[in-house]
Amino acid sequence: MAEAVVERDPGRGPVVPDVPGGPGALEVPRRSRAREGLRGYGLIAAMWIRSTMTYRTSFFLSTFGNAAITLLDFVAIAVMFSHVDVLGGFTLPEIALLYGSCSASLGLADLLLGNTDRVGLRVRDGSLDTMLVRPVPVLAQVAADRFALRRLGRVAQGVGVLVWALSVLDVEWTAGRVLLVPVMVVAGAAIFGAVLVAGAAFQFLAGDAAEVQNAFTYGGCTMLQYPPTVFAKDLLRGVTFVVPLAFVNWLPALYILGRPDPLGLPGWVAYASPLVAFLAFLPASLAWRAGVRSYRSTGS
Repeated sequence: MAEAVVERDPGRGPVVPDVPGGPGALEVPRRSRAREGLRGYGLIAAMWIRSTMTYRTSFFLSTFGNAAITLLDFVAIAVMFSHVDVLGGFTLPEIALLYGSCSASLGLADLLLGNTDRVGLRVRDGSLDTMLVRPVPVLAQVAADRFALRRLGRVAQGVGVLVWALSVLDVEWTAGRVLLVPVMVVAGAAIFGAVLVAGAAFQFLAGDAAEVQNAFTYGGCTMLQYPPTVFAKDLLRGVTFVVPLAFVNWLPALYILGRPDPLGLPGWVAYASPLVAFLAFLPASLAWRAGVRSYRSTGS
């Protein structure tokens, strides 16, 4: 039987062959790992999509139900406006802009990364162990596992309300304002995604902190559906400078509507959402890596 040839490098010892999942995999450049992560995510998500589409009637009913249930939140707001003309100085179409953009952003983040809230469960039952030995980044596996295409219902519902709001708003549309609408939705989804990843990392420490994670995502989106003028300035400072949820839709929407920011921030911060999303992902990714490194197998 032929023996494997292991090269030696003076001063470094044997060079371990770079096999998937082996020690040499640690030397893989970050760009390659990112590509492998995206490829692994796509394969896992595609597998679950094929499984979902096996029962297409069930998929369409669940997607429609998802959209209908989330739409009830906006129906409640519309009913409230049957008794008042404005809320915090905002009309119904203006609040619909806030509601639709936030719902669409959270829907995209929930579709792509929503399953990260199951990390605590995987830590407790030991199923995370099997992901650690696969040659695919753990975050990609956790996020794509049980990929729920039915969550498109929330995205579609949010986009529908957003389109209605844009069609009835009396706004002087410029190229900058038009461009800001899709940027607001995509960057908002990235900010929510960073919060989801940070919350998943916290579950390595807390065991089961899914509700804490939901408080900043679903709870944060509920807050962002209403105008910032109805909240205290201390809260506004917290969601602007600590957990930057205000960059999801408040600051861009205020610029689109031509309204001043309650904190007196300059108008150019409306375009800072992509940068804020990038900066939010930095500590979230570091926290995730620290959580994975600190993980100890259940031994089961």
